[in-house]
Amino acid sequence: MCEVSGGYPQQSSFALIVVLFILLIIVGAAFLC
Repeated sequence: MCEVSGGYPQQSSFALIVVLFILLIIVGAAFLC
């Protein structure tokens, strides 16, 4: 298993990507309005 900075598990990285994706949708919706 590859260790990312600090030894975070893969799931933590996946959760971070999901949060960033949700924020991107919110910002996109704000610009569309």
